[in-house]
Amino acid sequence: MNFFVSLSENQMFLTVLIAWLLAQTIKVAIGVIREKRFNFRWFVGTGGMPSSHAATASALAASVGFTFGFSSPFFAIAFFFAFIIMFDAQGVRRQSGQQAEVLNKIIEDIYLKRGVKQERLIELLGHTPIQVFIGAALGVLIAFFRYR
Repeated sequence: MNFFVSLSENQMFLTVLIAWLLAQTIKVAIGVIREKRFNFRWFVGTGGMPSSHAATASALAASVGFTFGFSSPFFAIAFFFAFIIMFDAQGVRRQSGQQAEVLNKIIEDIYLKRGVKQERLIELLGHTPIQVFIGAALGVLIAFFRYR
């Protein structure tokens, strides 16, 4: 059977893909409304509202729960995978983004005073807890409506 036909028949795959696409689309729409311009990096980049990492991981966990049961070992694996992804998105990656912001200010200060040239670091790496929560809720809702 054709690989793409198999994927198109995989409800779990499609649910997770829809969750990711919807979260990224919302993120782009918010960026366009806020900044009155389109930036393609918003669609493929990290950070922003809602967290597509959280939406994807929670849609996967919910889909596994709806498919195999919430008492299955598969759900336990997917749940803790989602937990780790969401913890990392709002913890380590967010702090890395904050450090990048501070380093960029230091680099600008050095550049303005001494002429040192340095590329800017990416600041929008992680998510706030609310961005992760909204992303997770979005993923669970998409899975719920696809499996009911």
